[in-house]
Amino acid sequence: MTVLSRERRLSEGEVLLLDKPKGWTSFDVVNKIRRLFRVKKVGHAGTLDPLATGLLLVCTGRKTKEMQEFVGLEKEYEAEMIIGARTASYDAATPVLETRPIEGITAGLVRETLAGFVGTQKQIPPMYSAARVDGRRLYALARKGREVERRPREIVIRSITPTVVDLPVVRFTVVCSKGTYIRALVHDIGERLGCGAYLTALRRTRIGNYRLEDAVTIDDLIAHQDRYREMPS
Repeated sequence: MTVLSRERRLSEGEVLLLDKPKGWTSFDVVNKIRRLFRVKKVGHAGTLDPLATGLLLVCTGRKTKEMQEFVGLEKEYEAEMIIGARTASYDAATPVLETRPIEGITAGLVRETLAGFVGTQKQIPPMYSAARVDGRRLYALARKGREVERRPREIVIRSITPTVVDLPVVRFTVVCSKGTYIRALVHDIGERLGCGAYLTALRRTRIGNYRLEDAVTIDDLIAHQDRYREMPS
């Protein structure tokens, strides 16, 4: 039987399901794959913030031409937020700007508020995001202390289900359309509750029919690099 190296197969084109670790950017993952397997054409379909973990689709070779098809797929996340405070980045990447009392906010109110976000709506991208305004990344402007007007984008929240409501901690799962910022969703939930909120953990569990349980970790790739290179065709 002919043995076709994984390097050659990756160069020709594959879709890898990776479990992105916390602290890595999506571009860090792409660079790691490029260096590990000496593949020139590598890209990812759908950015995950450095503090987020979970499913990242990495395309190589000719599969990079199909990345936009993957980007457009429905996403599913597990999220955790703290209510009663807010940050500039809408998550734990920046310090708490202010805290607000949460007396009078009940678990029932939280569940009712979450349910109110299901459906089609307009969402404003966070300043700390990779979205562009006049050709410049928003996060680059935010780091300089600048805030600019952002156009709302249409998104769809298919479902949002609370799993833990232990105030001020709230955990939930959300199924949403492409282009949805979960940080912005959490911020908007906090504003609707009247006490603020920010994202403290995020894990992507599904992209279309691709699932996190089928993904490999970066450590898997490193530990079994030789095995991946010699995988039979």
